Amino acid sequence: MTNSDGFKMSERQRRVHGAATRIGLVRMLWRASLFIILFFAFWPARLAAQEAATNHNVILRRDPTTSSPALEHLTKGARLTLVDALPDSGFYHVKTEDDRVGWIFTKYVSISTAQTPANPPAPTTPVTPPPSTECDTSLSAHVYHPNRLIVKQDCIAITGTIVDATANQSTKEPDGTRHERDGDTHGWLKVDPGFESLLNSGNLNDEGGNLVFEIICRFPVTQPDAKTACQGFTDQVSLPPVGSHVRIVGRYVQDTFHGQWNEIHPVTSITATP
Repeated sequence: MTNSDGFKMSERQRRVHGAATRIGLVRMLWRASLFIILFFAFWPARLAAQEAATNHNVILRRDPTTSSPALEHLTKGARLTLVDALPDSGFYHVKTEDDRVGWIFTKYVSISTAQTPANPPAPTTPVTPPPSTECDTSLSAHVYHPNRLIVKQDCIAITGTIVDATANQSTKEPDGTRHERDGDTHGWLKVDPGFESLLNSGNLNDEGGNLVFEIICRFPVTQPDAKTACQGFTDQVSLPPVGSHVRIVGRYVQDTFHGQWNEIHPVTSITATP
């Protein structure tokens, strides 16, 4: 009886021990799997959210080499998002505020050390104005040096308030626009809420946070190489006074010269609105 009972007890213990071991292995594998899933789910998101900024005026290039074509000229302080955390061939792979992706020399990029908040606020969805069909396409023939402009939308209609673009200039103008040597206006529009996505770092840093608008051939042309563009053309756009709330129709572009800001150029029409 004793030997039989002893044998039975030993067999029972072995079964219990084996079951416990299997349960332990299952738990260990489950925990390891959960860790791997969470690692690959959240680590890329942290890299994608890493912010940076330019510390110098710099060229955004198509490929990580100085011989690569320039995509855009960025001013000092332009905000960036890293596409890849580590540099390649001395360049960072980045995305600009305009969602343009390219490469910048590493020494001109300052990486933000700020941590991404655990519960970041929900981003505001930018409003993309629908295309308009009101533009006068014939105006493009009178734009000076058109190759400097990157067309982002052939025709657009936006609203905002005209502000004085000459307020911080040595020469003040009654119409509130800078009178350029190529005959165009350099006006400022404080865009209405919902149109902020039309602005880039050039608008924010160099144009007071305003969208530039250019009425072509409005003034006498004093720049010799710009005279041909305005020859035989008379501007017909009405310009309401500073402080007017207006609706502007025209072509939405980025000027790759100067501060590389976005602008309406050429303007087809400006209409005062309530």
